[in-house]
Amino acid sequence: MIDSGRRPDAGAIEPLARLPALRSRVVCRLFGMSGGREAVRATFWLLEAPDSLAEQSRREPDGTGLGTYDPDGHPIVSKQPLAAYEDQQFAQEAREVSSRTFVAHVRYASTGAVSPENTHPFEQRGRLFAHNGVIENIARLEQELGDAATLVQGETDSERYFALITREIERDGDVSAAIARAAGWIADNLPVFALNLILITDSDLWALRYPDVHELYVLERDAGGPAGGRHLEHASARGSVRVRSGDLANKPAVVVASERMDEDPGWRPLQSGELVHVDPDLRVTITRPLERPPAHQLTLADLGGKAAASQAPAQPT
Repeated sequence: MIDSGRRPDAGAIEPLARLPALRSRVVCRLFGMSGGREAVRATFWLLEAPDSLAEQSRREPDGTGLGTYDPDGHPIVSKQPLAAYEDQQFAQEAREVSSRTFVAHVRYASTGAVSPENTHPFEQRGRLFAHNGVIENIARLEQELGDAATLVQGETDSERYFALITREIERDGDVSAAIARAAGWIADNLPVFALNLILITDSDLWALRYPDVHELYVLERDAGGPAGGRHLEHASARGSVRVRSGDLANKPAVVVASERMDEDPGWRPLQSGELVHVDPDLRVTITRPLERPPAHQLTLADLGGKAAASQAPAQPT
C-alpha cells in the first residue's frame, strides 16, 4: 500500500448521509476540486461497500487514489491497487484531508498490472494527474517522449500521457498550452478511445474532455451551494466517490467530475475538446483547443477484453 496521507481518528469522522440516487450510466472515475487560496477540509470515501445484489453484479475496480497538497505545497498521494478483497478496506475508509486542490480516481485497469505503480493519481514535477480513457501504440508514445520517458515508473498509457504533458510544460511553463499540444499530438498520431484528464498543482486545476466518449462536468459552486448555508455533500450515483466538506458551507469551490454528483442545477457538461482551467481565485476559463476528432478513433469493439471492460458504461440499477 502507498499511503503518504495522514489518517484522522476514525471516531472524529461524521458518517456521510446518503444522497438521493441519481441515475447515471457512468462510473465516477475522475473527481477534482479547488477551494481557492485557502485550504479546505474534506472527507473522501473512494469506494462504497457493496450492499445490494446490483452491486454484486458490477465489475470491481482495480485501484483507488487521492491526491492533495500539504501546507507547504508538497504533493501527498494516497493510493492502493485493489488486487485482493482485503484491499477494499483502504478505499472504503473515511479519509479526512486538507488541501487547496484535490484529485481522486477510481481505476478500472485497461493497460498494465494491478499494482501501486499503475494506480492513479501520478506525480511528476510536483503536479498530480489522473486519466480516464485508453491510448494504444504505447511504443510509439514512448518514442515520442524521448528523455521524458524517465519520468515513467509503471506500465500504463496514462502515465506516459502525463509524461508527454510534463515535457511540454517544461518548454514554456504554460500548462494549458502543454495539455493542448500533448493531447493534440496523441489525437493525430495514435489510436485513441478517450483522453479525459484532471491535472492539479497546489494552486490550480485543469481538466480536459476529449473526445465525446466519456462525460465530464464542471460546477462553479457558491459558498453554501444554491440555497446557501449548505455544506458540500457529493456522491457518485454508482458509489465510486463520495466527498463531504463542512468548510464549503461558507466558502466557494469549483468541482470537476465524471458525472453530476448532486442535484445542483449549476453542473455544466463539457463539450468534446474543451479544456478547463481553475486559477487560485477560482476564476474558471474554458477554451476549446481540440476541435478536430482523433485521427484514429477507437470504439469499444476495437479494444481488447480488459480495456473494453474498463471503458464500458455501467448499467443502471
